[in-house]
Amino acid sequence: METRLRIGIVGAGVLGRLLAWRLARAGHEVTVFDPAPDASARGAAGWTAAGMLSPLAELECADAHVAALGWRSIALWARWLVELEHPVHFARRGSLLVAHPSDSGNAERLLSRIATQAAGHTPQPLNAAELSALEPALAPSLRGWMLQGEGQIHTVQAMQALTAVASARGVHWVWSRVVEKIRPGRIDGAGFDLAIDTRGLGAKDALPLRGVRGELLWVQAPGVPLHHPVRLLHARHRVYLVPRPDDLIVVGASEIESEDLSPISVRTAVELLAAAASVLPELAEARIVHTEVNLRPALPDNLPQLSVEPGLLRINGLFRHGWLLAPALVQDALTQAGLTVPEEIIHA
Repeated sequence: METRLRIGIVGAGVLGRLLAWRLARAGHEVTVFDPAPDASARGAAGWTAAGMLSPLAELECADAHVAALGWRSIALWARWLVELEHPVHFARRGSLLVAHPSDSGNAERLLSRIATQAAGHTPQPLNAAELSALEPALAPSLRGWMLQGEGQIHTVQAMQALTAVASARGVHWVWSRVVEKIRPGRIDGAGFDLAIDTRGLGAKDALPLRGVRGELLWVQAPGVPLHHPVRLLHARHRVYLVPRPDDLIVVGASEIESEDLSPISVRTAVELLAAAASVLPELAEARIVHTEVNLRPALPDNLPQLSVEPGLLRINGLFRHGWLLAPALVQDALTQAGLTVPEEIIHA
């Protein structure tokens, strides 16, 4: 085994927890600092995510490099979740893009972008009968496309499982701690062989970050069948619906350019749910059981940034792609830092 290093990680979001687990698993001594009061506090943006793993659909605002990282990450999730030995709902049955006939132009623009960026992954057009066979509860007037190979992960279960397995490996968590200064080999003056910065928006002192508001509603919908994540293409609302166990469906908006962390407004809730019900009419009788708001860290180009120098590693700017990109970025970061024997590179 390589030399046992003393490593400090600042930020206990999905990146911080994945890094803590993988580094502790490799035999290193790991300490994680985070301002949240405890492991279950939902300060990190990773908690407020529906968990869509959609390399193709995300080409709406990303590039081919992000899509390639996403395909690698889906394969890594499939492998790593088995190693976690904790229950985390994960599926890779594909996802659906849908559009009302009046929004066909928006759909065609995205499909054209996917065709030029997707490197062999082509959305499959579905006629009305095929779409109904896959998802009989969807509105019959919708146009639809299947995005093969895409998936989903239960983000809350995954955050909890990563904490548990990292703790079992000896990771030390320092909660209620706001770190003021990160330098190579130093975290607030304390010495480490490597300091890792995964603070998200907390790293505004070092990076030109902005917060992008994400909003979620959980609805309880007993008896309403939904088997695939569904994304509605619409001129105004980028709405997604993601099924979870126990009759839950997560309804969310992809992005809102605002750093406002106030609760969801009546207007937003009405518009989101109206758009969702136009896709899945039976949601009209569902019950709202939870709402959540958080800010995703984004750089000016909306692309992730990974930097490695002696004594310091930074990963940030995952925008709305956190769960989609985290495993591949963690793998790349550890490889570039020379911390582990590189795993076999996985291709979708």
